[in-house]
Amino acid sequence: MTDPQTAAASAALATERLGLVEESTRHLLHTVSELKPAAVAEPSALPGWTRGHVLAHIARNADSLVNLLNGARTGTDIPQYASTEARDRQIEDDAPRPVDVQLADLAASHQRFAAAAAPMTGEAWTVEVRHRTGYVFPASDIPWKRLAEVEYHHVDLAAGYTPAQWPEAFAVAEFGRLAAGLAGHAGLPAVRLVADDTEDRGTIGEGEPALTVEGPVRALLAWLSGRSDGDGLRRTPDTALPQLPPMG
Repeated sequence: MTDPQTAAASAALATERLGLVEESTRHLLHTVSELKPAAVAEPSALPGWTRGHVLAHIARNADSLVNLLNGARTGTDIPQYASTEARDRQIEDDAPRPVDVQLADLAASHQRFAAAAAPMTGEAWTVEVRHRTGYVFPASDIPWKRLAEVEYHHVDLAAGYTPAQWPEAFAVAEFGRLAAGLAGHAGLPAVRLVADDTEDRGTIGEGEPALTVEGPVRALLAWLSGRSDGDGLRRTPDTALPQLPPMG
């Protein structure tokens, strides 16, 4: 039995994050509603994927998180996806669909996600679930994972939504998460990161930093997440930015 205080805190955190998901999804649906019919088959910002691939992935991710929510609520081990192969095949199958079908699917999958989250109790939000890659995390993190999928892939659509439009709360939290994940990373030269608009700080790489990189937190996150080459960030001294590993 989970401590009531812990359960209440988990529920409050999840509820706050679900509100962010609602807002971000609203913006995404507006962007997709403005796409021309031919846009679905055009390249996205992700190598080898069209915009249709990105849209299909966002929709199927919502359904995969429904599986995790239902598993946490019922106390059963429901895998996020049936298999990696099934996940990839469904994205490929769904990618060529017309834009109106993609839009309807995005809206419907979001509603399924919201409906699965609605009956979650405080105790259910504390249950550990398993990511498709194998690691476990509390169910209260599911809304944030959905938020990240929507925000990052909204940019990946290359349809006018840019990192500069990321919500500040999302950008600050993800900046901290990605910077912490790269702290002490073997083979990556140490870099001190300074967000000049929010005063957030971070250090990535191993060793003592010889390079300081400054800029808006959203621009720093765009670089850390592989959605920018870092052009426009200030460097002291003025040397090339190191090559970052792929975002995990």
